[in-house]
Amino acid sequence: MNIRPKPFNSSASPNDSHTGKARILANWWGVHPSEAEVPLRYRPQSMQDLTRCLVEKLQFKQRQSETEILRVWSESIDPTVAVHASPAGFRNGTLFVKVDSNVWLHEIVRYRQKEILDRLQSSFGRKKIQKLSFRIG
Repeated sequence: MNIRPKPFNSSASPNDSHTGKARILANWWGVHPSEAEVPLRYRPQSMQDLTRCLVEKLQFKQRQSETEILRVWSESIDPTVAVHASPAGFRNGTLFVKVDSNVWLHEIVRYRQKEILDRLQSSFGRKKIQKLSFRIG
């Protein structure tokens, strides 16, 4: 079986295919690609859309909030408590705090929890930080 390429058809209109390569291949095989077979083109996006997407993927707002909590914690909490306890996470209005020993856990929960919560709520608001959860860690 002798397979020979068909001659190049220079009379084909430029609208028949999207690129010169596609036109040459279509003439070679004698088949023109349909619209579904043409590769999809990416739609250009604005920098604003790309930046918004990047901020969402990197969870920038959550990290900024956590950094702000650390800053306020170090500035407003008694330094003797801050040495032994530090924020470990924040979820659904609860600030999770890790404490380095049982003695300090008892001290903070029994005598200083209300004071710490009041100071944090005065900085962030009552809706942002609703309660504290202390754990040894």
